[in-house]
This record gives sequence, C-alpha cells and structure tokens, in this order.
Amino acid sequence: MRIPVALADAPYDVHVGYGVRSTIGALIADVAPKAQVAVIITSPSLRQQPWFDFDLGIETHVLEVPEGESAKSLATVASLCESMATLGLSRHDLVVGVGGGATTDLAGFAAAVYLRGIAVVHVATSIAGQVDAAIGGKTGANLAAGKNLVGAFHQPRAVICDLDTVVTLSDRERRGGLGEVAKCWLLDRRPVETIALTSLEEQVAMAVQFKATIVAEDEFETTGRRALLNYGHTLGHAVELLALERDRDLLRHGEAVAIGLRFAARLALTLGLCGEEEVAYTDEVVDAFGLSGTLPYAMSIDDLLAIMARDKKAHHNLTFVLATTEGIRVVPDVPADAVRSTYASCEGVLYVS
Repeated sequence: MRIPVALADAPYDVHVGYGVRSTIGALIADVAPKAQVAVIITSPSLRQQPWFDFDLGIETHVLEVPEGESAKSLATVASLCESMATLGLSRHDLVVGVGGGATTDLAGFAAAVYLRGIAVVHVATSIAGQVDAAIGGKTGANLAAGKNLVGAFHQPRAVICDLDTVVTLSDRERRGGLGEVAKCWLLDRRPVETIALTSLEEQVAMAVQFKATIVAEDEFETTGRRALLNYGHTLGHAVELLALERDRDLLRHGEAVAIGLRFAARLALTLGLCGEEEVAYTDEVVDAFGLSGTLPYAMSIDDLLAIMARDKKAHHNLTFVLATTEGIRVVPDVPADAVRSTYASCEGVLYVS
C-alpha cells in the first residue's frame, strides 16, 4: 500500500508491503530524475542479507557504517561526506539509507549537510525505522551528552517499508520495534483487544498513517502537534543512552520506548492528570505487543534526570508528553521531585533494585 505524507512543499509517499523494494529503480527515476550516481548507506550485516538485491537503475556505490546507534557520530557523518565527495556526487545525485532507525537518521543527516542538501530515499529495514525514524524528515547524530542533539529536518523523496526485511530479524528485534507501534496505538486510543486481530502489515500501516498525518500537520514541530510523537521518549531516550554506554546490545529503542510509556502513565497519575485506568490501559497495550517495559538493570534517577534535562525537547525544564483527562498533551515544567517520587514508586514494576 502507498501512504502519502501530504506536506505542502515536499510531499512524498511511504510504500508498505512485502517485496516493495523491487520498485526502487522506477521510484528513483520518478522522484530524482536527474540523478546519475547513488550511494547506499548501510551496515555490513545488512549488506549480507538475502534481500539486499537493489537495482537502482543508475551508478551505485555502497558505503558501510557501524551497526546501530554506534554509527550515529559526527565522525561517521564526516567520513560519509568525504566518501561522497571522492565519488563526485553532485546536487542532482542521491543517498539511499538502508537500515533501521539509526542508519536512516545517519543517512538522512549526511544527505542534509552534503553540498547543503541532496536527495535521500529511505529503505527502512526494522519496524522502528519503518513506522518512525524514516518518516518525517528528522535526521541526526548523537553527542556524548545525549541522543540526536545535532541534526536537521530533511525530508526524504520516498520511503520503502519492505516487510521482507523484517522477516529476517530476530524475534527480539521484531518485538522491540513494536514499541513505536504501541506508542501510536496509545496516541490513537485504539482498543487493546484489537491488537491480536491485526497483522504485522496492518500494524505497520496504522503507525505509518498516524505519523504521516501528524507530520503533515506540523512538519517542523512548531505547533506542538508533532511533539506528541515523543510520547514515552523523554525517559525512554535517557534509559537508552545509559544502556548504550554499558552495552550496545542491552536495550533496543522500542524496548526503551515501552519503558518510557509505562513511566509516563505513572507520572501523569502522580501529577493528578489522569486516573488509574490510564496506567492499566498503557500496561495492557505494552503487554499485548509482547514488550516487557522493564529496565535491564536499576538505573540511577540522578543519572536519568541529568540526561532528561538536556533533552532536545526541553526548554531549560523537564518536559514530558503525558496523558490527561483531555487527551495526551505536552506538559512543560514537570517538577523533578514528581519524577523522582514516581520513579521510586516504580520499583518492582519497571526495575528491581
């Protein structure tokens, strides 16, 4: 199926289904007709997958980057740009990001800054990448201080979400990616009981459609509407960063989001913004998607608060997306004491000390 991202200045389509990667040559001819050279940015392990059989229809080079979040450094961006310059890519040429959310973030950022911006097409190969990172034009790299603290808005010309790539993932990778789907399910207030009745393709399409609609309404996150997509991410990004520092395989992005969603519901309850039913609903959705929503180890709240205070969504305060009796809202100026007390109350739920 083809889902439009109806931006006023640069609309594009997200292609969802099994085998849709086979259309990439025709797609590139349509969305980047002057391109003569392309670079595919991907990881060594993905390049070895049986589905890595792209025919772009133009001269193609493959640039390999490290696996996962470890690739999202300014050093890697600089290396990619040097390679693109050596290959002689012009402003008419393009980048194709093939990978999960980390790879599409990185590829999009390199495309945004090389020659002040060239075309990019994303082939998202993880569920988290398909329903979130590859859509909407947010690109970025990490700093030691936090995730995605440097980046640019740079919309792709097209996004391909080929579910053949998901089939080759481990059970943990597939399940972990569903954290972003669970987030959209909660934002869209869908009933828990219908989760078991929807196929993976339908779940991905639902989340893609939800994000596409919000991005079209608030491309540059200026009205606050798009910020709702950060539900579960304030704490989620903090725990993801701490886990990454210890072991890059300790926690997947979607698993961190699931933890953040469960915490956000409890924080909203602490602040009197919602009732116990919201916590129950959130837990039921997270559980139904097969996500534990628990930390891999007990993390220091002081360490987590230090990271959350630097979050790019904050404005010199603690900002969360939280459920309220009037719907899910962006809530600024959340007291640190409320975060501390909520986290303490989560012992035995989100973590064991």
